[in-house]
Amino acid sequence: MDLNRKKILVTGGSAGIGKATAEMLIATGAKVAITGRDKEKLCKVADEIGAVAVDLDQSVYGDISAKLKDVIQKLGGLDVLVNNAGIGGAFAEVGDLTAEDFEQVYAVNVIGLAMLTKEAVAHFKEKGSGDIVNIASTAALNGFPRGTVYSSSKFALRGMTQCWQKELRQHNIRVMLINPSEVPTAFANNDRVERELVDGKLTPVEIAHAITSALQMDNRGFIPELSVWATNP
Repeated sequence: MDLNRKKILVTGGSAGIGKATAEMLIATGAKVAITGRDKEKLCKVADEIGAVAVDLDQSVYGDISAKLKDVIQKLGGLDVLVNNAGIGGAFAEVGDLTAEDFEQVYAVNVIGLAMLTKEAVAHFKEKGSGDIVNIASTAALNGFPRGTVYSSSKFALRGMTQCWQKELRQHNIRVMLINPSEVPTAFANNDRVERELVDGKLTPVEIAHAITSALQMDNRGFIPELSVWATNP
């Protein structure tokens, strides 16, 4: 797909992978909207990179439909949804887990993401095409100690992606999954301060490149799933 002039929504776009992806897509000529929960930070980043800001906390399910309509109105349409927004929540041993740990993370990583995708799919079906890129994690492939909540939420996203691929191909809607390995970002930092980049680990740019490249494949084909690992961690 030629991304020039395409209308793209990147959730969680005010930092890390989302911001790098928005910047790279804008460089291709795409018109990009970004979402985030911190409205002040979101608007500042949007101004810096030339994106459209739409504040959204996707755990507030009742706001999702109106917010997506706002995105579509501001962009003049929607061609691509990049589901990047996600949280880490509690990394606790199984003996210390609470129901609230699951509810907090699943509200964003699973349920809110699915409700936003539902709204986007209705628009894509109406226009006869669309692309969805879900950002999971290599934790969706292999669990890890204390990862019960986060890893299971990404396993759920991987499962939803596979279901949507089978449902939506007939509607000319491509659904792709990107699994980043470890990327130093503000992820799981309570103060939301970006971590320093580390030699031997990925940066947000590699994931942005994977997302952009997957979208640029001709529409007759798509990459169902792509995992990105550091070469020599």
